[in-house]
Amino acid sequence: MSLTSDSELTSDEGPVERAEPPQSVAEDSHGPEFHSVRVQGHEIGLSVRSGDRSQPPLVLCNGIGASLKALAPLVDALRTGREVIRFDVPGTGSSPAPVIPYSMAWMAHILGELLDRLGHDRADVLGYSWGGALAQQFALQNPVRCRKVVLLCTMTGVIGFPGQLQALSRMVTPRRHRDGRYAERVAGRLYGGTMRTRPGPAGKALGARTRAASRRGYLYQLMAGAGWTSTPFLPLMRQRTLILAGDDDPIIPVRNGRMMKMLLPHATLRVLPGGHLDPLTHPAPWARLIDAFLDSERSR
Repeated sequence: MSLTSDSELTSDEGPVERAEPPQSVAEDSHGPEFHSVRVQGHEIGLSVRSGDRSQPPLVLCNGIGASLKALAPLVDALRTGREVIRFDVPGTGSSPAPVIPYSMAWMAHILGELLDRLGHDRADVLGYSWGGALAQQFALQNPVRCRKVVLLCTMTGVIGFPGQLQALSRMVTPRRHRDGRYAERVAGRLYGGTMRTRPGPAGKALGARTRAASRRGYLYQLMAGAGWTSTPFLPLMRQRTLILAGDDDPIIPVRNGRMMKMLLPHATLRVLPGGHLDPLTHPAPWARLIDAFLDSERSR
């Protein structure tokens, strides 16, 4: 993992382009406005649910291949009064795929630029699955700017406990995001938890309600995570961190949560009944823990 400074990243990628103010393009039934922001030549789609700007916003980093709309059920379940921000990683949803591959450190830098455009000096960050790696990277690169971290069904990268081979083999392509029936068919073995007995919501969560990543965008996400790990650096992460894991997750076994709890100086681990997709299909118990964590010691 490269803990590259912002200035180094800027010199590698060229000068930061001044982005135009976010342009509202649509609004969904859940209330948040959809925007498009140009950062370093990349068009980034995002959604902002308005809230109390005296509190740091909550930024959600999504799982691999999914658009920001996949997180809508979790956002709806959150009762926090603060601003909630979702965004599409380049190559997913409304964000076009970049021309060349990128690193997790570069993506964390882009997230910082995104917060600049939205006028936020500090933020709480939630990372789900692949987005948990991005959340860890952002926290490590921004020890002051990042206040609290929520790590949801995620791990430390290549130095960790891999999931079941049968599950991981089905994640090589974004097919489950393109084909709702296929998502339902493989949901039990892939995601575990409630999907083993009631796989119906998988098609809606992954297929019908989301815009799948492009093949190039999906490949670049795989590449960004392929050589990445946070394991040696987690003892340096000073933020208060909530780790949430499902007890039946074939993709990211709960042992990864226990490992992160051991390495992080200020972490709490909660294990919930469920699998990898339950935070999106049955979000209520997960959202309650997230709300309580974010609102505790609000002045810190």
